[in-house]
Amino acid sequence: MTDNCHRGDEPIEQKVAAERSEEFVVFHIGLRINAFWKLHRWLPIFLIEPQIVRELVSDPESGLLGSRTVVGPGIRNIGFVQYWDSFEALRDYARDSDRLHFPAWQDYYEDGTKEDAAVGIWHETYIVDPDDYETVYNNMPPHGLAASDRTEIVPASDQRNTAAGRLGQTDGTDSPIHTTDST
Repeated sequence: MTDNCHRGDEPIEQKVAAERSEEFVVFHIGLRINAFWKLHRWLPIFLIEPQIVRELVSDPESGLLGSRTVVGPGIRNIGFVQYWDSFEALRDYARDSDRLHFPAWQDYYEDGTKEDAAVGIWHETYIVDPDDYETVYNNMPPHGLAASDRTEIVPASDQRNTAAGRLGQTDGTDSPIHTTDST
């Protein structure tokens, strides 16, 4: 399998892993609706986020490799898991006053939403070295990192057969389950 050869909703009917040879960033961002009745506080944030993702996806130079929406726990929590080329690309986008995020960020601080507990916002940023992560997908369409641009989908066999093997800690024969495709 090669880079982006399978991008769709059809499962790849084998156990595969995602591989990247360069550092990348995993960015989690979201909101929690604490007071449903205060629509004027959370609805603008709720509505701008999908627009921001569309803006990023439409610009191949943005540095965004992939994004997916997550809901939960419960209906109060909505967020995105994103994969970025670099922290610099993420930071540059967030601070670009000509893009959608910066004005929304500024409004949040200037219109009183920050001080009102009606909506909470959060984000987490992880810089990932290419030797410090592992992935596995079995009978799945490309998902997460595997669905991100410039990521190679490879068979999860031999050394890639186990999580420790994919992390380079074993030769992949350390599975406690005696099959050819263990996680």
